[in-house]
Amino acid sequence: MSAPQLLLDFVYRNETQYPNKVWLTQPIGNDQVINYTWSEAMDQARRMAAHLQSLGFERGSKIAMVSKNCAHFMIAELAIWMAGYTTVAIYPTTNAETAGYVIDHSDSVLLFVGKLDIWDEIKPGVPADMPMIAFPLAPENDYQKWDDIVAATDPIEGNPSRESDEVGLIIYTSGSTGRPKGVMHGFGRMSDAVKGMVKELKLTGQDRGLSYLPLAHVFERAYVECTSFAAAHHIFFAESLDTFVQDLQRCRPTVFISVPRLWLKFQLGVFKNMPEKKLNFLLKIPILSGIIKKKILTKLGLDTVRLAGSGSAPIPAALIEWYRRLGLNIVEGYAMSEDFAYSHLSTEKFNEPGYVGVPYPGVKVKISEAGEILIDSPGKMLGYYKQDELTADSFNDDGYFKTGDRGERKANGLLKITGRVKEIFKTSKGKYISPAPIENIINNDSCVELSCVSGAGMPQPYAQIVIAEDLRDKVSDPAVKSNIDSALHELLQSVNSQIEHHEHLEFMVVVADEWTIANGCLTPTMKIRRSEIEAIADPQMEAWYNAGEKVLWA
Repeated sequence: MSAPQLLLDFVYRNETQYPNKVWLTQPIGNDQVINYTWSEAMDQARRMAAHLQSLGFERGSKIAMVSKNCAHFMIAELAIWMAGYTTVAIYPTTNAETAGYVIDHSDSVLLFVGKLDIWDEIKPGVPADMPMIAFPLAPENDYQKWDDIVAATDPIEGNPSRESDEVGLIIYTSGSTGRPKGVMHGFGRMSDAVKGMVKELKLTGQDRGLSYLPLAHVFERAYVECTSFAAAHHIFFAESLDTFVQDLQRCRPTVFISVPRLWLKFQLGVFKNMPEKKLNFLLKIPILSGIIKKKILTKLGLDTVRLAGSGSAPIPAALIEWYRRLGLNIVEGYAMSEDFAYSHLSTEKFNEPGYVGVPYPGVKVKISEAGEILIDSPGKMLGYYKQDELTADSFNDDGYFKTGDRGERKANGLLKITGRVKEIFKTSKGKYISPAPIENIINNDSCVELSCVSGAGMPQPYAQIVIAEDLRDKVSDPAVKSNIDSALHELLQSVNSQIEHHEHLEFMVVVADEWTIANGCLTPTMKIRRSEIEAIADPQMEAWYNAGEKVLWA
């Protein structure tokens, strides 16, 4: 029996069979790009691998990278793997304390510094004696330069292989609470998961994708980077938030994955140019409908998308339905760092708004007596780095991972996420509240960007909300603020009419400051950090309850 193909085997195949095919397109400013063919990218990876080996690190040593998405992130990952080492990626939006923790906890021996906006804020967390190598797009620095090393080093020869049970990468979870955990993934299970993704998504070398969600997160790493190893398709990179639409239009992706908050931002951008009521009216006119749909998708750069996906957090069903009216069929998936993003996916046959799909082939699913989703995936992690006890506690006796998510399944396998086990809280009346379903209803409203339902120990829960971006700069106008206030009163009544009496929201609070990654209220994949948001609100909560108002402005 022949050995199973691993990720590096696919890369060597691409180097041989498609040497002149463009793999990576990197913008470098002023609407200029650099294209890297498989041959060119692999030549650089081989030279850097030879350099890393010359430093004398033990096999399996951890090498860290801190960078926004760029071509050299992926090329460096291949170099690290070919040299016999393990990759540790650090979020480019992290702070010095977290960066220092990850470097120390992972026992990293070297750091690649890449494309970054806040390197001066991250740098204090890096040990003074840490060897560093700078990618071509790194901020100004005096470290060893990638280009200089590559120019002076002969490439590693042959096709260095890795064993199935060797650790290829450690993903430090972004998490919503506590220290990040180091999720270890082996080459065998990663490769099995990626082969399953490529087959189910029908990815081919003709596809195009845009890489912009953080590569330090499993979602982008698996579905964009690693699938490109196996399918050999073309990856484009986004230069910045300011150029994002131009980057999308350059790529004209056939496959595009995003997170709910960005899908919502796209929608709000459409409404900014064309009011929702007017758009709804025009879409009902047969002659105009097709023209309007095509125009909107083309302007977004999504007119050639054959597969659109959403993950990382629940997406409101109404938002999926809105995009489907435009002709963009968003499919929702569900997975996590611990299964290398190989868990659930909506399919053409099993695809319903509000549900996250059915299990991928080979994935086994159970719902515990407590309602927790249990998963046994071919992409299952090897464990948490240096946390054997936590690893053991994370699986049941049958080897199923305890996700911490609550869910319900239909007979056909469709899964609905109903909240987090640990997010459920109890009111002073002894009633349990699951905040996520209520937040999904609130987030469906066009006035709202994000919400957080809280109220542990109080008679009834309440919601904090961040109003939509296009409204935030208008609330200084008393008339506009009054209209928004009235709309939120109506929203509160509407939400309460859709939920159980013990779940009724006592009031809504419009928060003054936007929730961002920078202020700690969002994770790097834009999920709310509930504990941080509640901690900020805690000093004011008693006054809010005593105010007796239904909508308050913080």
